[in-house]
Amino acid sequence: MNAAGVPTEALPDTGTHAGHLAVRDRPWHLLIDGELRAAEGGRTYQRISPYLGEPIATVPDATVSDADAAVAAAARARREWRLTPAPQRAAAVSKAAQIIEEHGDELAVLDTIDAGSPLANSKLDVQITLAQARLFAGLALEMKGDTIPASAGLHLTVREPVGVVVRIVPFNHPLMFAGKIFAPLVAGNPTILKPPEVAPLSALRLGELLRDVFPPGVLGVVVGDGPAVPDRLVRHPDVRRIGFIGSERTGMAIQRAAAESGIKQVSLELGGKNAMVVFADADLDQAADAAIRGMNFTWSGQSCGSNSRLLVQRSVHDELVERIAARLRDHRLGDPLDPASAQGTMISRAQYDKVLGYLDTARREGAHVVTGGGHPEGPEFARGLFIAPTVLTGVREDHTVAREEIFGPVLSVLPFETEEDAVRIANDSTYGLTAAVWTRDISRALRMARELEAGFTWVNDSSKHFPNVPYGGVKASGLGREESLEELLSYTELKSINISY
Repeated sequence: MNAAGVPTEALPDTGTHAGHLAVRDRPWHLLIDGELRAAEGGRTYQRISPYLGEPIATVPDATVSDADAAVAAAARARREWRLTPAPQRAAAVSKAAQIIEEHGDELAVLDTIDAGSPLANSKLDVQITLAQARLFAGLALEMKGDTIPASAGLHLTVREPVGVVVRIVPFNHPLMFAGKIFAPLVAGNPTILKPPEVAPLSALRLGELLRDVFPPGVLGVVVGDGPAVPDRLVRHPDVRRIGFIGSERTGMAIQRAAAESGIKQVSLELGGKNAMVVFADADLDQAADAAIRGMNFTWSGQSCGSNSRLLVQRSVHDELVERIAARLRDHRLGDPLDPASAQGTMISRAQYDKVLGYLDTARREGAHVVTGGGHPEGPEFARGLFIAPTVLTGVREDHTVAREEIFGPVLSVLPFETEEDAVRIANDSTYGLTAAVWTRDISRALRMARELEAGFTWVNDSSKHFPNVPYGGVKASGLGREESLEELLSYTELKSINISY
């Protein structure tokens, strides 16, 4: 038996296994003050492959002292970086993008080995990371102020960097979310990246690759196995701005910690229990494709934007469910490094067990499993934290799977009768990240788009993001907007200058 309880005879002796071993045998370091360092005292922890169930890397386990050192370096670098003209900061980020592009295949493989997501997904995340870096580099000169004719003098506003920034990011898109450093860097803020402890490899490699792109202290990468490091980073008196992506519970803890340690700016992109609403007049083939795409089955459902509640007008409920189920019969799970695999594994044993627990609860509460429902059968799945793409019907509004974010490949289908019913059911959630509406009636589409309590809404589409279109949620799904000029400006403060003459 290996570290994950998988029989060792099930482990492959293929190139996939060799690739994991190559990652395991290399050293990993934190980035602090422009130096690649071990954690204080040489502390380390092991990363366990969610596919092989065996150790794949020994990574530094940072301490509170390491976090303090990263913040101190960032504070020392603050004045030089904030006074660096915006075009030069943008040029540095553009250079970072070029380096990421040159190492894109390597970074994608690291994410696939570390997080268990299919290689095609990891390669897509590389492209998104590049697009975001180049977007913010291109927006650098949009950090503008105004002149105000308030008197006979001159009154103007300028945008200045906030100060030391901490970005805490989740495991489901490790490299793509590591790219969240680029907006604060372009805005003139030294930035410390705290990657997910369960998928840190691409971020640690990013620190190596970008070590010489920015002055010492301007970029730091610090990861530790547990809450001590992020808690210290959030509470540190020299940290002025925190950007977090993750769970609602952790977001609330960050808000509390930030409030207890000073006046800090906090943005939160949190969970979702997102509704995709399909009316009887919709194109059902396209809606079926979108429901699968929007549920992010290829990511094993591990996405805050997933449309995990599918609301279908009753007259077409059974027909749409059958079309979705038929498509999922050809959905291939397997080795994440195999280009033919459409879906890999869950990120960890804890997340795997959590999703299985939700499926057990769904059955007890009366839901019907149309497809999937647990670990797939077959010798090829004897290893790995796989969960088959699952569609549930017979789900009521008060069922646990209809109310709580599962963060797994579970699509709950709920019928509705009228437009008013659809609005009520969709909005009956503490969350409000994304929503989608499917109808050929443009008036209904516009009404629904205005009625749905969600920060990012599609009409006759799902899952797609667009350049410079603000992304973020309402209610328990968070505060602030990202992927846009709004994100860049959120890392600045407005100063008013009044000149009398």
